[in-house]
Amino acid sequence: MGGAQRGGRRNRGTIRPREGSTAITTQTAATDRAITLNGLKFHYREWPSARTAAQDLVLLHGFTGHTRSWDSFAQAMSANYRVLALDQRGHGETQWAAPDQYGVDFMVSDLEAFVAALGLDRFVLLGLSMGGRNAIHYAGARPVPLERLVIVDIGPETGATGSARIQASVQANDVFDSVESAIAQGRSANPNADEAEQVHRITHNLVQTADGKWTYRYDRALRGPGNPRPRPSAEEGWQLVRNISVPTLLVRGEVSDVLPREIADRMVEEIADCQFAEVAGSGHSIPLERPQGFLEAVRTFL
Repeated sequence: MGGAQRGGRRNRGTIRPREGSTAITTQTAATDRAITLNGLKFHYREWPSARTAAQDLVLLHGFTGHTRSWDSFAQAMSANYRVLALDQRGHGETQWAAPDQYGVDFMVSDLEAFVAALGLDRFVLLGLSMGGRNAIHYAGARPVPLERLVIVDIGPETGATGSARIQASVQANDVFDSVESAIAQGRSANPNADEAEQVHRITHNLVQTADGKWTYRYDRALRGPGNPRPRPSAEEGWQLVRNISVPTLLVRGEVSDVLPREIADRMVEEIADCQFAEVAGSGHSIPLERPQGFLEAVRTFL
């Protein structure tokens, strides 16, 4: 996994998954915990590390995601880190917020409260998609407790095709007669996903309704055609990118429709100390589509 030097400290390289890679074996060492932040009850999952005084690694999932989507990655990383995966507001087992309280400022405030409540210091932050945007905004304020940052397939500007695809996906059918029918819809929507990871993610993103059917856990307010997640302007986003002062890894899926390559290249130039990894064969949802390639990219950096 060699990387070519570019622009002084900036390293660039392409991480390619091994042939026949599949989901990483998941064990059951994690503990589910609850914490109240900013007036909401949050769920998070903790993987302790066998390593003495291990550094903390905080994981932020993407839009419609949840902590359990990190299970295999977190288990693998717990060899060297204490891993903490947070269900962000309105997602997973965390309490739903008011429909107008899903903007990035609210989510960053939740992260700040989480870091303070757990007394985290010199920790690593990794965010995917929506979680990556929240991580950019957090890191852009140059918080003292943050030591390193991993941004996964998101930037201050997003590809129009990817944005439209995501909106269409969340407005698709969200009530199912069985778990299997939900999995079938997910497989149809993303045939590029790793089979085991996809089944695991969808299964843990469902809740049974009173009439025996199944629907997604995340807030219904986030599924409509409106936009309860106001986004900052591109100019503000780029300023925050330039403010990032910790060593950073930007991970892009080779065929991502959300993070155009030209935006990724600009981010590498704008962030003072940034490495770049592109995971071969993956679209936007890299941990879902190429879990082994994603793990290798992050391990190489950390």
